[in-house]
Amino acid sequence: MNAKNVLGTPLRACSYDPLTGYLRDGCCHTREDDTGSHVICARVTAEFLAFSKARGNDLVTPRPQWRFPGLKPGDRWCLCALRWKEALDMGCAPPVVLESCHERALDYVTLDDLKAHAWVKA
Repeated sequence: MNAKNVLGTPLRACSYDPLTGYLRDGCCHTREDDTGSHVICARVTAEFLAFSKARGNDLVTPRPQWRFPGLKPGDRWCLCALRWKEALDMGCAPPVVLESCHERALDYVTLDDLKAHAWVKA
């Protein structure tokens, strides 16, 4: 795949451990049947995980049948763009890895919002 990220450069992997992505290939690739648009690579926080669970999407409990190990704070994961936007609007958006956010994220959120929440290694 020759996907681009939100910066217009080649899409980089989000996470191989845990293995993320709609296609479970480590990247936030997307395709037509990805109705959730899992295109935002975020470094999840405890606050976001609690928010997501309260909204009906438990990202903590492992689900082996879906190859889902369950997430813990600090894990990187390809999030649904609208869930990240909802968290942004509620003040609990997790930081994002710009180089790993698929360009389709810009169909849902602005580059300025993503840049304002960019994760920077300490």
